[in-house]
Amino acid sequence: MVARPHPVSRRRFLGCGGAGAAAVLLGTGAWNAAGSFAAPAGQTNPFTLGVGSGDPVSDGVVLWTRLAPDPFAEDGTGGMPRRPVRVEYEVAVDERFRGVVRRGSVVATPELGHSVHPEIRGLAPDREYFYRFRAGSELSMVGRTRTTPAVWAQPRELNFAFASCQAWQDGYYTAYDHMADEDLDLVVHLGDYLYEYSVARNRRGVTTDPKFHTETVDLARYRLQYGLYKAEEPLQRAHARFPWIMTIDDHEVENNWAGDVSENDEDPATFRQRRAAAFQAMYEHMPFRHAQLPSGPEVHLHRRLSYGRLADFTILDTRQYRDDQPCGDGASASCTERLDPDRTILGAEQRDWVLEGFSRSRARWQVLGNQAPMGQTDRDPGPATEVWLDPWDGYAAERDRVLAEAQDRGVRNLVVITGDRHQNYAWDLKRDFGDSGSATVGSEFVGTSITSGGNGADMTDQGRAFLAANPHLKFFNSQRGYVRVNVDRHRWRSDFRVLPYVTTPGAPISTRASYVVEDGRPGVQEA
Repeated sequence: MVARPHPVSRRRFLGCGGAGAAAVLLGTGAWNAAGSFAAPAGQTNPFTLGVGSGDPVSDGVVLWTRLAPDPFAEDGTGGMPRRPVRVEYEVAVDERFRGVVRRGSVVATPELGHSVHPEIRGLAPDREYFYRFRAGSELSMVGRTRTTPAVWAQPRELNFAFASCQAWQDGYYTAYDHMADEDLDLVVHLGDYLYEYSVARNRRGVTTDPKFHTETVDLARYRLQYGLYKAEEPLQRAHARFPWIMTIDDHEVENNWAGDVSENDEDPATFRQRRAAAFQAMYEHMPFRHAQLPSGPEVHLHRRLSYGRLADFTILDTRQYRDDQPCGDGASASCTERLDPDRTILGAEQRDWVLEGFSRSRARWQVLGNQAPMGQTDRDPGPATEVWLDPWDGYAAERDRVLAEAQDRGVRNLVVITGDRHQNYAWDLKRDFGDSGSATVGSEFVGTSITSGGNGADMTDQGRAFLAANPHLKFFNSQRGYVRVNVDRHRWRSDFRVLPYVTTPGAPISTRASYVVEDGRPGVQEA
């Protein structure tokens, strides 16, 4: 078992710029820490936000922690001094660290919020490892991680979970306690890890400190918001138990932003400053590699990771490069602009990279890690086609092109995993959703939220309308939870793991439904 963290006392919360190149390199482990970067004498536990690992490859992972003895410090410093601090790390084959295989140190700098991201290489493929950090006399909790199989290997199976949408104000992170007890190789998080909103009103029924009662717009406030989220013990357990592959959706910055366009038509220059602050705080709190270090208001998030010859994960970014939503966003049954073949949600460069990956991949399962639903969501059971314009329905021609190219380029099994909607779907992906006889070319599993939307329900009036209007939709559910996946050479199985409530802690978990995709047969089937 992985040791549980020592979370920040709830009493401490309730009721009461750009980094230089040297600082960047120090925080990533590109420089070995040297000199007088000792931790302050007598410092209290600096590992209040836990530990994590991410982006596993066959010979290594990136490790993460952020030193923050007081993550609720209003100035966003985490209670750390404004000077560099040396952080040591160890990686071992056992959780008692008798078999240490990697040992080193990096420097946590105030410019990066005293976060560190050492990239560990030279590990054995398909192997479990344990890791921990030390700052001064303080030792972190122990994390567990795992490398992926060698790129040429034929692994027997892959077990992972995917999740999204965890608004703190909407409930407790009980789902992560259950996830931490699963037998998984990795976790994929598909965005809305953070919400920018005030938490003055919340479904937890608690009184919150006024410092959290404003919308999140600058670096200090984003750091505070991340501190609030990451101080939650269930989330820390899940991070410490598995390596995570992560991307973002909209709320890590602002609801429904699109490229340089703010939801509220903020001045583009001001909005880019907000994006820069949001991206920096995101990097400081996530197990991202140096390749994901932001450059001001830009960050490279789309990337591809393999799990031997069994599966390739192609992680998308559907926010930074998209055109503004058509017809003023919202939902529409008459917006013809959404059908414009020149409209893009990926941007031309990312789209070409995705399509090239379809041609080059030799994996049996091609997995797209996607933020907002790709499949058509008709909201009208009648003759009209009324859709939301923020997801792929607002960029229908590009959606159709990506799906057609997947089929034409011979993708053996295309499976899209998606967040955003706070609902569970299992549905077929059609080459042309405007043609009732169009071929099924892939499968999509949309996962519900961890907390966003509150307790939820098994079936809703909206769900009944969706099932009536969308013949490609095979399953609907609107409870909270995550999706657990088992993949082997013959079939993909998605288990929709749901909770009956999240506004109070301690909810049990159950599998509401299971759907499979058979190798070489696109489309979802009930297990």
